[in-house]
Amino acid sequence: MRKKERALEIIQRLKKEYPDAGCTLDYDHAWKLLVSVRLAAQCTDARVNVVVEDLYAKYPDVNALAEASPEEIEAIVKPCGLGKSKARDISACMRILRDEYGGKVPDDFDKLLKLPGVGRKSANLIMGDVFGKPAIVTDTHCIRLTNRMGLVDGVKEPKKVEMALWKIIPPEEGSDFCHRLVYHGREVCTARTKPFCDKCCLADVCKKVGVES
Repeated sequence: MRKKERALEIIQRLKKEYPDAGCTLDYDHAWKLLVSVRLAAQCTDARVNVVVEDLYAKYPDVNALAEASPEEIEAIVKPCGLGKSKARDISACMRILRDEYGGKVPDDFDKLLKLPGVGRKSANLIMGDVFGKPAIVTDTHCIRLTNRMGLVDGVKEPKKVEMALWKIIPPEEGSDFCHRLVYHGREVCTARTKPFCDKCCLADVCKKVGVES
């Protein structure tokens, strides 16, 4: 089975397994997803969802958060880890949104990449979830699972994984496919234990590349 054929089969099976899979970060405005995805670095989405409740209660919009000092932001987001750098990026990012984009998040990938603390993973998440545009979010689950499945060959660098997946994943499927990989990676194809291949819906089409890694 060629990679593209395998990819299409995996997409269909994961659709059946996780029909309602979506972003696990809570947000109701684009700027909030921008904040949360920055806080999620080396932190669980569940913890981020709790921490941002206090952040948004005190700073309910882009202008309010842009007015806050990095130190004030850090005092709230510290439980997410790396508080100083995250607060600095969030502060700078909100000020740019206020001053250059009228408080709105730009729907342009390259403009997103220029925002402080926004890398390709975050920009793709915003493009896919907020604006409904083609996106491939190469988080740790995506990288681990696509290597195990044989969709990429021993590639661990996020951008290289993204570029490889663009060649075999239909553009309209990329965003949801990556969300489903998160669910599958947490429940079945786990990182901290051996993957539960015996209950995996992909067992017969997975190449199990680096399954012990």
